[in-house]
Amino acid sequence: MASRLVPKVNSKLGGSPCKEKHVVLLSPVGKIQISGCETGVHEIKLPKTSVLPSGAEPSAACEVCEGPEEMPEPLQQCTAWLRAYFCEPATTGSLPLPAFHHPLLQRDSFTRQVLWTLLNDVKFGEAVSYKQLADLAGNSRAARAVGGAMRSNPIPIIIPCHRVIRSSGDSGNYGGGQQLKEWLLSHERLQKEKVAGGGGP
Repeated sequence: MASRLVPKVNSKLGGSPCKEKHVVLLSPVGKIQISGCETGVHEIKLPKTSVLPSGAEPSAACEVCEGPEEMPEPLQQCTAWLRAYFCEPATTGSLPLPAFHHPLLQRDSFTRQVLWTLLNDVKFGEAVSYKQLADLAGNSRAARAVGGAMRSNPIPIIIPCHRVIRSSGDSGNYGGGQQLKEWLLSHERLQKEKVAGGGGP
């Protein structure tokens, strides 16, 4: 590979390179880094954290703490969606999902198929096993490949790889760490019960 290619996101021949912008969202679980351009979100990086808030009460503390003044629309939508996820989870269903602009989600592959299936079919407060997700994505014998797809998910939380657990009921591995995965699952369970119980103002 030519070492001249310095830009972080290499442009396709003839196309213009992405003008990548970065945003940091201060969330209840720590600082979430989001990168993207006018075309879509490139990546969400979860905090590597070992200290998480106890209880999964929705927190009003979810604000952009670093970012450009002119934020591309996909980044605006992404931060709005994540803020709603942590603070008012019942509203995420009515918000637009940001466009994604990561090579993994452009290519036609089983990984992409798995990630789209997860995004569309596994709802807030639900969980599926790796095998169930392989079934949903059309290849019941591909549970291991599903594990690989989860590891390479560039847009965690929005593409909810934390909802994929082992058949035994064990939460399994997670890019942000097992504690974060369990916190997200418990946050969703509690919020779902609250909505089902008619709680809230």
